[in-house]
Amino acid sequence: MTSPISGLSGTATGTAAKTPAPAKTLDQNAFLQLLVAQMRYQDPSKPMDADAMMSEEATFTQVQQLNQLVSEQQNMLAAQKLQSASSMVGRTIAYQSPDGITATGVVTSATLTGSEPTLKVGNKDVPLSSVTEVRSAAG
Repeated sequence: MTSPISGLSGTATGTAAKTPAPAKTLDQNAFLQLLVAQMRYQDPSKPMDADAMMSEEATFTQVQQLNQLVSEQQNMLAAQKLQSASSMVGRTIAYQSPDGITATGVVTSATLTGSEPTLKVGNKDVPLSSVTEVRSAAG
């Protein structure tokens, strides 16, 4: 006896509909609105502890500052990568192409797209992460 499920086999293909992930950030304005709502609807016989409220505000401020620090460090890292890539202009590099072949060429320019620098070698754009060797200046 076969069940309706036992007859199914194979691999599903296609793309699933992507739903945007909910934002995981809470800005200071939203935080203060929540705090005011919490104070407005609190039980009068159990008022909110002022120390707890100050602790929540301090924690929120620390998280905001840490997020800002992470963002600044990411910007510094991107600038450092671009500096590294620009130092390769005029040099011969070896790199791994997307099809797995090692190729060489002289770097003519470096650009930053997003957080990944790209080197121009001939008519190809080579991500900095694909570089396997840097040789002395061409000439």
